[in-house]
Amino acid sequence: MGNSSSSSSRSSYPGNRGSGVGSRNNRHHQTAAPTATAPTASRTHTVVRGSNVRAGNSSTAGSAARGGNRVVTTTYTIPPSGGGDPRASTSSSRGSQQQQQQQQPLTAQTISRPGAYSISRNDAGPTQVFRVVVPAGVGPNQEFQVHAGARAVRVRCPPDVRPGQSLQITIPPEPVVRQNQLGVAPLTSVVGEGGGAVRMSTQAALTNQPVIDAEEARRRQEEQDRIQQQQQQQQSGRRSPQPEGDEIGGRGTTTISPPDPPTAPSAPPAPQQQQAYMVVVPQGVRPGSHFRVLVEGRELMVQCPPTARPGMQVRIVPPAPPPEPQQPPAGVTGVTDLDRPPEDRPIPSPRPQLTTQMFEVIVPPGVRPNQPFALLAGGQRVLVTCPSNAGAGQKIRFQLPVTQKSSKSIESLKMQYESIKDGWTRTVRVTDMKFQWVRMDEQGDVDLSSRFNIDRSAYVRRLIFLEGNDPRMRTGMLSLVPASQAAVDSKVYSKDDGTGREIVGYADIITAQGHHFSEKARWFHDTCSRLTVDWNEGHMRITVRRQFLLADSLAAVMSLNSRDLRKIWRFEFMGEVGVDAGGLAREWFQLVTEQIFDPDRGLWLSEAGNQMNMRINPMSKVSCPEDHLIYFRFLGRVMGKALFDQRLVSSHMTRHMYKHILGWPITFDDLELVDEEYYKHLKKLTEMKPEEVEFLCQDFTYTEDVLGVKETFELIPGGANVDVNKDNLPEYMEACLKYRMLDRTKPQMTELLLGFFDVIPEPLLTVFDFQELELLMCGLPTIDVDDWIANTNYIGKYESKRGSHQVCRWFWEIVRDEFDHEMRARILQFVTATSGVPSRGFSVLQGNDGNVKKFTINGVDSTTFPFPRAHTCFNRIDLPVYDSKKLLLERLKIAVATSITGFDIE
Repeated sequence: MGNSSSSSSRSSYPGNRGSGVGSRNNRHHQTAAPTATAPTASRTHTVVRGSNVRAGNSSTAGSAARGGNRVVTTTYTIPPSGGGDPRASTSSSRGSQQQQQQQQPLTAQTISRPGAYSISRNDAGPTQVFRVVVPAGVGPNQEFQVHAGARAVRVRCPPDVRPGQSLQITIPPEPVVRQNQLGVAPLTSVVGEGGGAVRMSTQAALTNQPVIDAEEARRRQEEQDRIQQQQQQQQSGRRSPQPEGDEIGGRGTTTISPPDPPTAPSAPPAPQQQQAYMVVVPQGVRPGSHFRVLVEGRELMVQCPPTARPGMQVRIVPPAPPPEPQQPPAGVTGVTDLDRPPEDRPIPSPRPQLTTQMFEVIVPPGVRPNQPFALLAGGQRVLVTCPSNAGAGQKIRFQLPVTQKSSKSIESLKMQYESIKDGWTRTVRVTDMKFQWVRMDEQGDVDLSSRFNIDRSAYVRRLIFLEGNDPRMRTGMLSLVPASQAAVDSKVYSKDDGTGREIVGYADIITAQGHHFSEKARWFHDTCSRLTVDWNEGHMRITVRRQFLLADSLAAVMSLNSRDLRKIWRFEFMGEVGVDAGGLAREWFQLVTEQIFDPDRGLWLSEAGNQMNMRINPMSKVSCPEDHLIYFRFLGRVMGKALFDQRLVSSHMTRHMYKHILGWPITFDDLELVDEEYYKHLKKLTEMKPEEVEFLCQDFTYTEDVLGVKETFELIPGGANVDVNKDNLPEYMEACLKYRMLDRTKPQMTELLLGFFDVIPEPLLTVFDFQELELLMCGLPTIDVDDWIANTNYIGKYESKRGSHQVCRWFWEIVRDEFDHEMRARILQFVTATSGVPSRGFSVLQGNDGNVKKFTINGVDSTTFPFPRAHTCFNRIDLPVYDSKKLLLERLKIAVATSITGFDIE
């Protein structure tokens, strides 16, 4: 909220100064006038100019007549604790006024320093009663603005009151304003100091040591499994994946469930009533520390008793579910404070109900005990592990939560692979209901090969959260792991109220995953509104100076904890008159992201192939050696808050950045958009003969220019002493991919993701693909189709007739008439790898080499290429010569959809 003090209001509206009166003692007018009181939670934040009146305070107001009614004026003194304007009191001397001013607590009107301020209700303070006169032109049920003391409020005119009549209003106590005096929370580094991060303290290191040890053990086991897999590759091309632990903050999740039946492991049904449970203390948990358990669909934090040790059983009794929030008192509806939440707060939609269904399936051929296979069950692709006592051809049973239970007690399933052949897809593990990536081979089986292959292998970032030195700023470890080993929870639990109640469940997510993009976005924003801290429990005021916008904003945002980040924010630019009704928030997000993405700052660089897309500067530590990591953590929080509050950021990022945020598979083809020349060099190595590879004399290192100086980085430990040959070429390709896609900028990417997930729970993002996430964060572009058509080149079978070719005319008719704004943006993403449009239009569209490469349509034979193909480095689409517009529309939609998941549509 901008400046709204009484002094500024008087200068803004001088003609309305004496249009209202206030009286606590005039009984005649108190009983005759209708009464309107202030609600505990406000719902709009608007300034209506031209309809402002001043409520009577301690100043003696004049008299006015409206509609033949004479209004008697009296004096009314606002109590000092109410936060009123001290200059309005005429019953005290100047000295007492100064004393009152010095003793007066900080209020929303007296903020005079930049920073983050927590504003909450003051239920202990006194309410204030004012009398106002309804201005001319205000009808029943319409709102008008008044100034009550130093506060601006909105009054809704009762149905039986007309302009000129007096109205009594009741104002709630002045909100309590607290400035966050803790300052910027320090970043904690797992590996050492630098870039604004400090070394992990001894206490934090002891707390995090179990999870660090577990991660190191996992990596060693992964390397041993990889070596063993290579040795056994001649005999078998399959192995069972390692089980994925539910690690969070270094401790595993204990799931309350009955003993496993002799069937496939399944998610346990929730208990029907409150009772005591025996749980096993997980490994790595020490006396006094906490670990989490799942019971009755809720996640609860359990403190390990002083006498318990890992492996021992402890007895717990889950707390009763939290009570429903109480409704505000009746009659408190008339007046709302201007420092309040927006009126258009979304109403949460009903959540889908979940029940448990038993399924029965025949183990497919080739699947051995303890080996996973995928199938469709309950409308969702799930990953089932074959029991140790079963084999191919045998029937097994498993339980799965579903939204609609079948009339049959046991639902028989037939294996369905046709829709997911030869591509990565996200499944649900029935053992713990987590989402996991799997790749299906040509036969529809789960591909379990582990050695790197440029056509099939993919990697997903794995982020493990750790406790930081400051509880407001956690830290973490980031790495790339095989996509089949990455898993994401399918539930979101409340962390603020201590109950661990479920906010979002498996049923909510799988229901949203099947929706159109606009419905997904609506569900996401509706869920974020449920996660938003209630206005009455506190909201934040971010006060900044425009000339020091980035520094003030960073200091404010980096002083907040995760709960503050999910509160409603109001912005104020110091020295400027303005009320934040949404415009200031939009401006703040726009200006802050513009400044931090500016390449001149040294944190980000324009992508070589597309200057609209930004990538992390790997040498940001040279540009900002003392605080570059703080900026990335700050940006992650800003981006997460923008997505949480339905705001937009000003810049687009390169494609693999959105994949890292989502936890989507990174493939070898993603390297082409990052460095096309390096991509072609690596791909050429796979076509060389063994002696040609050895003749190159390459080792497992990477050399790049750093400010004119050549620096060499090892791709693996001791990589300078490992020569590349045909036998270890797959491992060399894998190391190069990991280095360029993550390891090169791992410290910056770690802080960016940590900041983003300080605000957004990761399971909510599982409903989107990386193209949808870009549209959600940057907004739908304004695409001028005429400019698009005018700046398109035609080659191949369309070169002679160009845009007049029948298929080209069909293509543009589909883009213009059949596709909405979203689909136009998606087809642009499909061909150019970004939804952004240059500010000067399609005439300056850039290719991967940084030169202008206009949108190009290449005509190809439909018998050779049945589907459209995109070449994002050249902004070119290979468009087959189809026989009908209907077939073109169908194939174009399929091509755009399948390009996201890495399916081979040919």
